[in-house]
Amino acid sequence: MGCCNRRCGLIAGAVFGALVTILGGILIPVGDMIIEETVKKEAVIEPGTIAYDNWAAAGVKVYRQFWFFDVQNPSEVEQGAKPVLVEKGPYTYGTRFLAKENVTFLLNDTVSFLLPQGAIFEPSMSVGPEEDIISCLNLGVAGAYSLLPHNVLELLISANKASLFQKRTVRELLWGYKDPLLFGMQMGLFSPVIKITGNRLAQNYNNLGFWNDSYCDMINGTDASSFAPFLDKETPLYFFSSDICRSVSASYEQTVDLKGIDVYRYSLLPSTLASPVVNPDNRCFCKNMQTTKNCTLAGVLELSVCQQGAPVYISLPHFLLGSDILKESVVGLNPHPENHKTFLDVEPITGFTLNFAKRIQVNMMYGPSDVVKLFKNISDYMILPVVWMNETATLDDETADMFKNELLGRINMLDIIQKVLLGAGAAIFVLCLIFYCFARRSHKRSKTV
Repeated sequence: MGCCNRRCGLIAGAVFGALVTILGGILIPVGDMIIEETVKKEAVIEPGTIAYDNWAAAGVKVYRQFWFFDVQNPSEVEQGAKPVLVEKGPYTYGTRFLAKENVTFLLNDTVSFLLPQGAIFEPSMSVGPEEDIISCLNLGVAGAYSLLPHNVLELLISANKASLFQKRTVRELLWGYKDPLLFGMQMGLFSPVIKITGNRLAQNYNNLGFWNDSYCDMINGTDASSFAPFLDKETPLYFFSSDICRSVSASYEQTVDLKGIDVYRYSLLPSTLASPVVNPDNRCFCKNMQTTKNCTLAGVLELSVCQQGAPVYISLPHFLLGSDILKESVVGLNPHPENHKTFLDVEPITGFTLNFAKRIQVNMMYGPSDVVKLFKNISDYMILPVVWMNETATLDDETADMFKNELLGRINMLDIIQKVLLGAGAAIFVLCLIFYCFARRSHKRSKTV
């Protein structure tokens, strides 16, 4: 009777182990479904979700660092010499510490909003004060070169005794000053310290109207703060940047550990700023055949169509990924991918951007003129670097711990439970079968004896 009870117990244990193993196996697809549904629900930008709370709130502070290109030989450049540049920076500002306003959900799965922005100078993160003097291209002269008839420009330059280069403080160059050449217009490389901007999160939504082309005018993707969950390394990410008036794409580069969280690093595709000769999709971004060498220049994007006609050209810092002629036209540039590329670190399950570095360079254009004496020694069109910006933000330690505990911790816990059930169930099943076989063999031997 005892042997029978023992064998029955072992059989029951094996059955229990098999059931536990089956339960663990069932939890794998069921758990994945639960995780997927939870993430999809919480990753949608709508009131009440984690994604909306993070997107709409002020969030972590974003820093903007500026490096200026100080012109060492301004008088020689006016005589036709190649500009010699020395980089000065960083000058750092804390920005984007205000929550989004007037958030309105539209019927076509888009959302419009106002983004208040401020800029607070950070002396401890800067090489000097905002009053530092920079020798750079005269923004008023460069702006008037494209905006005004050259006979009018010559009169204004003579009346104001303007030169091709000027000395201005960091504060003036960034946030604006009254320029007499352009009738007291506010001149500055960036918007005033406090500004309101509009943006949309959309997918394949035509709205811009700058480029007079359905492809180039497309607002494609998100604002880069978050993407669709469950990222595929093979699929590029698309986002719209109001700074450059267009949508861009980024491709997977590598997996990075960010404060204990595995994130996918995406960087801009080389085709984004490629010449139309290499990437025909960029044809509609090329507006000036003379300054772009018949649309063969790579690495720059002319923004005059969305900057009231001002001759502004955007590129990566130090003309990274740009044509050799751009880098060879000046002295002092040293493009380096690690220091000058733009990248996003995105958590692949949720699609949340947890760290980023947006790096862009502002360049101004000037060129020859038969009328304006100031340009009589200029033989060709020049796209001259003025300043480059590194806009960065990363999640803080508290947010990282919350993210790991609240989301990744639950996912990892479910994964552990699945593995424990599978392992324990399989172990119980196998051990019970082994002991059952031994017990049965022992029972047969005892009966034979």
